[in-house]
Formats: sequence, C-alpha cells, structure tokens
Amino acid sequence: MFTGIVQAVGEVRALERRGDGARARIATPAGFLDGVAVGDSVAVSGVCLTAVAVEPAAFEADLSGETLARTTLGALAPGARVNLEKALTLSTPLGGHLVTGHVDGVATVAAREAAGGAVRMAFAIPRALARYVARKGSVCVDGVSLTVNAVTEEGFEVALVPHTLAVTTLGALRPGARVNLEVDIVARYLERLLEGRGGEGLSWERLAALGYGRGEG
Repeated sequence: MFTGIVQAVGEVRALERRGDGARARIATPAGFLDGVAVGDSVAVSGVCLTAVAVEPAAFEADLSGETLARTTLGALAPGARVNLEKALTLSTPLGGHLVTGHVDGVATVAAREAAGGAVRMAFAIPRALARYVARKGSVCVDGVSLTVNAVTEEGFEVALVPHTLAVTTLGALRPGARVNLEVDIVARYLERLLEGRGGEGLSWERLAALGYGRGEG
C-alpha cells in the first residue's frame, strides 16, 4: 500500500525482456533505498513492484506479462525517469490517499495549459473507469496522488502546483503522453456495496438515511 506522495525520481538503466515479462533495473537517489530489502514493495510510476535485488543506489524488479500489457512500464527505455515511493508503514504520514499500486488503466494527456506557476492538465481515460472519477475526488497518475478539479466528457482535469512539477515526472508530460491511472479504491468498494449480495445491500436511499448524502460540487 502507498500514499501517492512521491519520495524520489529514479532513472531506468535497463529493461531486459525475459519470456513474456521483463526485469527492470532502476537507479535511485542516494538514501532512497535505506531500509528496503529484497522482497519489499516499491511503487514505480504508480505500479507496485517487488524488489528482487537491492544495492545502495539501484534496485531490480521483475515485471509480469500482465504488467507490461496493462501499464506504461513496458515502453520505458534506458534514461526514462520514473516516480518512486516506498511502501506505506504505520509511521508513514498519509499525505495523499490510499493507493494500491494496482493500475486500473492507461490514460492519455489530452491538454496542458500554464496557469501562473501551476499547470492545468486534462486526461482522457478509458470509458469503463469514468464512473469511478468524481470532482474533488482522488486519482493516482503515474504514482502521484491528485485531486480532480473537473470531470470532462473524455476524463478529468487536475491542477499541478509548482512543488508537484518540481519533484515528480509530471512536469515533463505533454499532450499525447501515456500515464498509469489508478482510481480511488474507495469508489470501487462503494460500487461493490451498492451491487449488494443476495438481494441485500446498499442503495442511495439507504446511504442517505445513514447520513451519507450525494452532496453537491
């Protein structure tokens, strides 16, 4: 589990194909891997990977065929920069939102517009994921926890503040770029609850009676 607060930006040094999968080697800033051991999880641009080799300033991880097919990692080349986050612990501040590292789909940058020192960015997303995105809700884009400013016909818009632009890879994104997208896991659980089981479950009326209104805005 992660928070979507990027701790470092790493660099892909190699992506070696192995059968239908691959092994990635990623260089990291000094100190990032302190406390990380073989078998630990690291989020790489939003994808939860297991470290299979750890050095002072680099680690290796295996990517399955499904990971290569469902995320952008398979298209990475040596020199590519990636957002990194170590797994959440009981002492980690929850500054973003709960992120699993299980990517739901790939989104595309639809537009980018400077707004003072910030940047407004629009994303086109797979239609099947649209129902999980709400204004002022949370999404994870390439491992970065973001707040949805607006929902659009194609997907959603966010505002990237100067700090986010400076400490993540999102500042380099341009229209047409592909990114890993994970929707808020709470939305998925809520959908499952609303589906109900055995004829019993939640409805909007039941949620309202419990004090969970739909709200406005």
